[in-house]
Amino acid sequence: MDLNNIPKIKHLDSGNFFVLAGPCAIEGEEMALRIAETLVDITNRLQIPYVFKGSFKKANRSRIDSFTGIGDEKALKILRKVSETFDIPTITDIHTNEDADKAAQYVDVLQIPAFLVRQTDLVVAAAKTGKTVNLKKGQFMSPESMKHAVQKVLDCNNQNVMVTDRGTMFGYQDMIVDFRGIPTMKQYATTVLDITHSLQQPNQNSGVTGGRPDMIGTIAKAGIAVGADGIFIETHFDPASAKSDGANMLHLDYFEGLMTKLVAIRKTINQF
Repeated sequence: MDLNNIPKIKHLDSGNFFVLAGPCAIEGEEMALRIAETLVDITNRLQIPYVFKGSFKKANRSRIDSFTGIGDEKALKILRKVSETFDIPTITDIHTNEDADKAAQYVDVLQIPAFLVRQTDLVVAAAKTGKTVNLKKGQFMSPESMKHAVQKVLDCNNQNVMVTDRGTMFGYQDMIVDFRGIPTMKQYATTVLDITHSLQQPNQNSGVTGGRPDMIGTIAKAGIAVGADGIFIETHFDPASAKSDGANMLHLDYFEGLMTKLVAIRKTINQF
């Protein structure tokens, strides 16, 4: 995949990894713009290619009373405003075939959630929009099996496809990252490591997913060291009050420090 095919993406000649980052879900316009402004400032100074991430709705929830969104069109319009305000590309996840055409009118990259990556009709619908497609590896899938998901996009005459590892289920309530999967999946497509969802602790008795945000730096540094092309990270200025996935998000205040370390690691890796 050629990242130049993502509109508005910058700093591609820096030699750095790229970053997909933002809140788990779009909770409102002010919060989205506030987070985007901070991330744009940091990634511009560090010359990191950047795509703003935000879910316009959350369809996979443990409980019926969990937050699912502020309204599809309202959230998608906020994503478009983020893109226009800061001149950056945006990514959001889709859950139905109808979502593909709808979201494609507002964002630059369509993401297939991990639980849905084997759904052929959904992957094909995303691919046929012509947008870049990010396929999240199912928690239940091997890295090798992702070549078939990638091939579905390619068979739709869309070369703009990447894959994202978000960990593998370890028992009922934990995730692990098998770093052997990064070089394996790079044989099939541009490969990203999701360093926040990889630290989820799902299926809690409370019905609210837990996490290990204290391990974000460890997973991120290891991912860059083994050659991940990009990093996926959810971040918020107040994770404790975030309406979705707050337990495994990185506090926005720590984003620059982490990125600075990762850039240094990437610079060292590039020498070999």
